[in-house]
Amino acid sequence: MKHKVGYTWRLREVMASHRVFTATELVPLLRERGIDLSASQVHRLVSGTPERLSLQVLSALCDILSCTPAELVATTAENAGVRKTATGDLPAPSADVAKLRPRAARILPDA
Repeated sequence: MKHKVGYTWRLREVMASHRVFTATELVPLLRERGIDLSASQVHRLVSGTPERLSLQVLSALCDILSCTPAELVATTAENAGVRKTATGDLPAPSADVAKLRPRAARILPDA
């Protein structure tokens, strides 16, 4: 069964709980930890949902906000289900499936 996996970026919520309300406040805190991002990059990080994030940035955010990565990223997974054909029946397995079986091994005596 297939699973549909997603996530929710909760940086803004975690920042607010630690009384950090703007991206501008976060820039020098990141810089202190060796993360040199521009104000616009930090703003996008705070206001949007990143598709990629370096572990160094994630670690710095966790250190600044005294939290874990699980508090910043809430994951979700749900069953995607099986897609049915127009008739409602599942497609029949191909006749070529039987050909995929391995051949039985023949053991020959040592000479």
